[in-house]
Amino acid sequence: MTLAKRLLVGSLVLILALVVGVVAIAGSRLRDRLAEETRRELEREARLVGVQWKSGGNADSLADAAGAALGRRVTLIDSTGVVRGDSQFDDDALRNLQNHFTRPEVVGARATGTGTSMRKSPSAGDDEIYVAVRHPLGYARVSESTAKFHEIVAGARRDVLTAGLFALLGALIIAFAFSRSVSRPIAELRDVAQAIAAGDIERRPTLAAPGEVGDLAVALHRMTEQLATRMNALESEDALLNAVIDSLDEGIVAINGRADVVRLNGSARRLLRAEAKVPFSIDMLPRERLIRDSIRAAMSGTPTDPAELSLGERTLLVTARPIPDGGAVLAIMDLTTRRRLETIRRDFVANVSHELKTPLTVIGGFAETLRDRDLSDTDRSRFLETIESNTRRMHRIVDDLLDLSRYESGTWVPNVTSNDLSGVVADVFTAVSTTAKEKGSALSFQATPDARRVDADPTALRQVIANLVENAVRHTTRGGVTVSAEASATGGTTIRVSDTGTGIPTEHLGRIFERFYRVDSGRARGEGGTGLGLAIVRHLVEAHGGSVHAESIVGQGTTITVFFPRKAAG
Repeated sequence: MTLAKRLLVGSLVLILALVVGVVAIAGSRLRDRLAEETRRELEREARLVGVQWKSGGNADSLADAAGAALGRRVTLIDSTGVVRGDSQFDDDALRNLQNHFTRPEVVGARATGTGTSMRKSPSAGDDEIYVAVRHPLGYARVSESTAKFHEIVAGARRDVLTAGLFALLGALIIAFAFSRSVSRPIAELRDVAQAIAAGDIERRPTLAAPGEVGDLAVALHRMTEQLATRMNALESEDALLNAVIDSLDEGIVAINGRADVVRLNGSARRLLRAEAKVPFSIDMLPRERLIRDSIRAAMSGTPTDPAELSLGERTLLVTARPIPDGGAVLAIMDLTTRRRLETIRRDFVANVSHELKTPLTVIGGFAETLRDRDLSDTDRSRFLETIESNTRRMHRIVDDLLDLSRYESGTWVPNVTSNDLSGVVADVFTAVSTTAKEKGSALSFQATPDARRVDADPTALRQVIANLVENAVRHTTRGGVTVSAEASATGGTTIRVSDTGTGIPTEHLGRIFERFYRVDSGRARGEGGTGLGLAIVRHLVEAHGGSVHAESIVGQGTTITVFFPRKAAG
């Protein structure tokens, strides 16, 4: 039942109870009051009749005259209880009336001077109120029928009931209006509170009512404003936290007390290859023992120390920490690049040491041999040539290392100009022609008309072409080396250096641009390579914003493709 109906029903019950109570109490009080007033009046009239009752007079005539004058029944009773006169009976009837000596009103008058009673009259046959006063000759009694009482009380009750019904109707109208005025704002406050509980913090109470309801509306409005402010602050903090977590290179996985993943950032998805939408069970994470043991320990309240594991081709560092609700946070760091760089650094140190140790050993050995005074001039000259050759090799290694260090540091910026590619290739071919002729390798150059000019740093372009051609000639013993160029559809120039050499196995193609990496280290070193040429090529091309990649078939040859973008106008 709604509040308006409850108020209306309550008001109806209350008013009905009040009307019934008023009718009952007013009727009873009115009847008692009428009886008391009548008794007093009857007493006065009885005393008045008693004054006129004289000894020797006709008592019955006096009773009749007094009864006619007063409009009441008048009875004169002697001291023995015999009725001497009655306004309602004639002489014959008087003789048949009962003795009144024991009537309650007579008994009361004999005892106190005045007696009263209300009873059904044996002679008159109706309810009457009797008042008797003591008199020297007996008792003077005046009586009145109670029928008038009942009529007056019934009329009064009807009037009160009629007034009560009109009051009830008016009260119902007022109660209805009041209940509506109270229930409407309360219903609105209820709807607003339900909307806020459902998450609609934009809802506000619109009423402006006086009293407690208005105070409640103002309080609800203020509470909603504060709630909205706090919700916006929480949403901002949550968005900031999500942005921070998602921007981390470190993977973060949050697990609740029910062993469900409730949050993970993009790095964690990438490292763990997790594609499911949160929340999902930890059973959908990789089934690595280290991960499971770390989560289990953290959920039991024990943090774990960082530990490494291999997941596919990646090396990960996993740490788990407990959170208050019985869950855990898993932190995952990708160590793949770091471990690869450490491996490259170790290989680089080992390679540099090895590359320098070999010519130094040769130089030291032959220098010591030259101390022999009995050495022939022919051997001495041959040893000196070997020392000079290894010295030049060391010089090339050091120069290449210095160049590579400068390019990798990012301090070198290419000075891009337009270059005649055919002239650069011709100069490079001239430098390697002797070696190519000794190996029986032909040198050729092909370029489309729109690719004869290349936007690049002149020195860098010459070094790139020279390193690629020298490397191709070094590994080609038959066929030849071809340099070709064509304009790219994306804007720029694509240059290819192809040879018909031994080729490179597929598993080595991804690493040939690393420093000192050799597919066949003994053969390359014997042919004078430093192992740094392709690494220098990659850095020079990428510094121009270009790209380089290799294609090869074992036994058929290798093609190195470089792309130089076109210089922007202006």
